[in-house]
Amino acid sequence: MAPKFFESMVELITRTATDLPADVRVAMQHAIGQEPDGTRGAQALAVIAENIDQAAACEGPICQDTGWPTFEVQTPVGVNQIWLRAQIGEAVAEATRRGKLRSNSVDSITGINSGNNLGPGMPVIHFDQWERDDIEVKLLLKGGGCENVNAQYALPVELDHLGRADRSLEGVRKCILHAIWKAQGRGCSPGAVGVCVGGDRTAGYQHAKEQLFRTLDDVNADPRLAELERQIMATVNSLDVGTMGFGGTTSLIGCKVGALNRLPASFFVSVAYDCWAFRRLGVHIDATSGSITRWLYRDPSVPAAPMMPSGSTGGFPRTGREVVLQAPIDEATIRSLNVGDVVLISGRVYTGRDAVHSYLMKHEPPVDLRGGVLYHCGPVVKQEGESWTVTAAGPTTSMREEPYQAEIIGRYGLRVVMGKGGMGPKTLAGLREHGAVYLNAIGGAAQFYARCITEVSDVSLLELGTPEAMWHLQVHEFPAIVTMDAHGNSLHQVVEEESGKRLTLLRT
Repeated sequence: MAPKFFESMVELITRTATDLPADVRVAMQHAIGQEPDGTRGAQALAVIAENIDQAAACEGPICQDTGWPTFEVQTPVGVNQIWLRAQIGEAVAEATRRGKLRSNSVDSITGINSGNNLGPGMPVIHFDQWERDDIEVKLLLKGGGCENVNAQYALPVELDHLGRADRSLEGVRKCILHAIWKAQGRGCSPGAVGVCVGGDRTAGYQHAKEQLFRTLDDVNADPRLAELERQIMATVNSLDVGTMGFGGTTSLIGCKVGALNRLPASFFVSVAYDCWAFRRLGVHIDATSGSITRWLYRDPSVPAAPMMPSGSTGGFPRTGREVVLQAPIDEATIRSLNVGDVVLISGRVYTGRDAVHSYLMKHEPPVDLRGGVLYHCGPVVKQEGESWTVTAAGPTTSMREEPYQAEIIGRYGLRVVMGKGGMGPKTLAGLREHGAVYLNAIGGAAQFYARCITEVSDVSLLELGTPEAMWHLQVHEFPAIVTMDAHGNSLHQVVEEESGKRLTLLRT
């Protein structure tokens, strides 16, 4: 049956991972227009805009974390859903083989990566039936950074800066605002949230994620929820969390709220946060041939308008104040840096995320890290013969390494750790003691940063899987911002405190 269904699914996965839908592009264009020139947010948004164009042009992943695939499938009565599930799984594996998806499926007990994005529970496929002759398939790719800042509240509850949130729409409003504030830059803001009021804990999270299949410009059919969405969007950007949590005018590009019935004893508010790399598309499929008959969220006959302004030369927007760093780096140079400095790194950079940090706590490193740069990144890589190429290389959320980072810095003489979202007080103290800095790269800008990598010179710990291995990269003028310096200063701490004060003003 439906002989072309497999390739249609591969095309859907590829397009979703590499090309943002029209409504998200419009929202991001608006965010770019709102941010004053010369700010950290404006520089970050310029990189994001170029990254979106680059990904679409080369059909490369917008973000190196190609996320957790969630499929919503509507079928005519009588269609074999067992066969469709198998075909979707095979398409996911094929898209992974083609480098459109990073191998993201890890055995929770052994830590072994399946290598093909398949395994118990992955991908998620929700089936439903309808009285139509065609098949509808929608796909959401939601990365780990934004998944980690999802939130669920049991009302009534006391919230930082907002006081008590009662079992009312006003209490729901407070929970949504609190979740967005808590996410800061760790979810790659500006983001969007799907919200569920009610349900049980499981159904609430699922329904919240389902709200992300709505377009950003639609109007809720329930006037009460429509007004709640309007209130959130009218006020939330006054928090000044901004792009990547650097401070700025746009923290959120969309808020979509749904509601389920609940038990009398339970009142949950579930918030599914998605990043600016809001990857969501869908198709209608001819049930006989399996061919795509119509796209959802995009019109292939209308070329997407470039995100970069006409005549733009691209690249990281320079101010003339950038600091050039050549790795390895000496302590005196590092201690001369201050929060807010924009740096351009050239030389050797090593990747290292969760598994590498765990390894370094128990074993000597496979390379000399003295004076080095450790990049929190799980790249998408392609092997040709004996050579490797990085095809996507944005930062991962750094806070997961907080329990280990300070000790690793001190033990092995690192001068730079780089990721996104910032780190906590233990790392900040370690930076000050040992003479190191934390650099914030632009989350999701996987294509932009891949073009700053001139060579993959080697790889260590490949047995950990390609995302978790330690890749030896040669980079040229790799841009990032000092957000935690060797003097005990943290931009993340400042933005969180200042945005917390602004949150208090929305308490009402």
